[in-house]
Amino acid sequence: MPLHPVLEEVTQAIASRSAETRAAYLDRIGRAADQGPARAHLTCGNQAHAYAASGEAKSLLAVGRAPNLGIVTAYNDMLSAHQPFERYPALIRDAARAAGATAQVAGGVPAMCDGVTQGQTGMELSLFSRDVIALSAGVALSHNCFDAAVFMGVCDKIVPGLVIAAASFGHIPAVFLPAGPMTSGLPNDEKSKVRQKYATGEIGRDELMQAEMESYHGPGTCTFYGTANSNQMLMELMGLHLPGASFVTPNTDLRDALTVAGAQRALEITALGNRYTPAGRVLDERAFANGIVGLMATGGSTNLVLHLPAMARAAGIILDIEDFARLSEITPLMARVYPNGLADVNHFHAAGGLGYMIGELLEAGLLHPDTLTVAGEGLARYTQEPKLVDGRLTWTEGAGESLNDKILRTVADPFQKTGGLRALDGNLGRGIIKISAVAPERHVIEAPARIFQDQEEVKAAFRRGEFTSDTIVVVRFQGPRANGMPELHALTPTLSVLQDRGLKVALVTDGRMSGASGKVPAAIHVSPEAANGGPLARLRDGDVIRLDAPAGRLEVLTEGALDRAPVTPDLSANETGLGRELFAAFRANAKSAAKGAGIVV
Repeated sequence: MPLHPVLEEVTQAIASRSAETRAAYLDRIGRAADQGPARAHLTCGNQAHAYAASGEAKSLLAVGRAPNLGIVTAYNDMLSAHQPFERYPALIRDAARAAGATAQVAGGVPAMCDGVTQGQTGMELSLFSRDVIALSAGVALSHNCFDAAVFMGVCDKIVPGLVIAAASFGHIPAVFLPAGPMTSGLPNDEKSKVRQKYATGEIGRDELMQAEMESYHGPGTCTFYGTANSNQMLMELMGLHLPGASFVTPNTDLRDALTVAGAQRALEITALGNRYTPAGRVLDERAFANGIVGLMATGGSTNLVLHLPAMARAAGIILDIEDFARLSEITPLMARVYPNGLADVNHFHAAGGLGYMIGELLEAGLLHPDTLTVAGEGLARYTQEPKLVDGRLTWTEGAGESLNDKILRTVADPFQKTGGLRALDGNLGRGIIKISAVAPERHVIEAPARIFQDQEEVKAAFRRGEFTSDTIVVVRFQGPRANGMPELHALTPTLSVLQDRGLKVALVTDGRMSGASGKVPAAIHVSPEAANGGPLARLRDGDVIRLDAPAGRLEVLTEGALDRAPVTPDLSANETGLGRELFAAFRANAKSAAKGAGIVV
């Protein structure tokens, strides 16, 4: 099937826009590759330090003729998604030893759980942790002892930060090793109903706590289709996972076999062999276009509209919101996974999962088939699924059809003709909206605004019973320069209650929403942000705002509203406490949301 002309045009636009920066990037990683195996350039003293604690692997490392694999890990016990990584280094070392090679933990990176910090002060460090992760991984790999790297991460900012680092060290191969989703617990829609009952005072904290514990109940990724699982989809669509690796549950024989196979594959594709596959070549404009298509086809997290431009810039590629908008227009929504449906990712995987979806999109000309991946040339191999046959890992043909059309559908008969995200533009700035879970009758909202400076003010107004008519809630001064651009997911139960009461309600903010949000229309990532004098800073209570998702418009209709002087609030309360003082330089230098809100790229 020939490529869809719009996919071809968008990819070519990305390549043309990025020609200069991509050429400089490829030249840089090419020169690094030409220097040969890294360890050859270390002094004897350098190497003795590097190998001192390597035990029986020391002699093999000193000779330097076999590949040495660097392990970058985001393991901690705080994230259920990352707890399984505790066992991975031992598996990887054993796999390397069996292949006549070596592996070392190069370093660890921080990993914040947004579920823990949601609605808390720590969330103001969340987005910036992506850049800290990239920096930390860069420090780990700067020892220059490694012929390839494996990256262990799953959740929201962790994978994007690791991809930025992998691209920065793009002359060496990079294989990403997932941990997989936790087994299904309390259904996500039931958990959401309990949260709404708590928000209205119908139940107490004991019942809320019981529901939350039944939902988040074991090791592995949260099972809704938020940012963490969107990350895993991207790593597969972009060729950094082994085929079918994303959604195999933790601590199973198949999961362990995939971890071992990922380490072995990383050792096979170093510059020391005949299958050299540097990460910088995998991460080209076709891979990023494929990733955007996957995001649209699955109704993925809005956070990736921030992360993908930052990831791409690390590889010399410049993405624009318009790229997302154009690809959304041609990509059918093929999946219904909570919050865009009742199923969780385990149900999605069982119904045919990414292998089926990739096959459908390839057949329709909606993915580049000829990308370079860590598994080899071409994306067609990602239609296969891994299985253990007589104890050996093998890849077989995938389902070939959806096993549940309430969860996963064909390109010809999708849930929607277009993707789950829309770009917004207008006199209030540029932003995005996720509409895959929003009822069609709520795609256009026009109503007076209520202006708030933080989410706690919104909750307080709700408790006072102040929302009695159609309202667009504006929460401003939530951008990267104001307070680090926290997610405002804690507002979801409150706004959902208002919507369930029959009110037309929407959110407009220069902050973010969780990848799990979606039933209430929300125009997010609005830039320029209010702290930079953006239009949101000029709004007042009662201004009429129109949010038109189908038309891609976000506008204030009140005459003269934007002629006012911008509000300049006191933001000093955002500057200290729980580590915020350490991130002053980040807040001062963050790029706009439209450019990925990054510091290091």
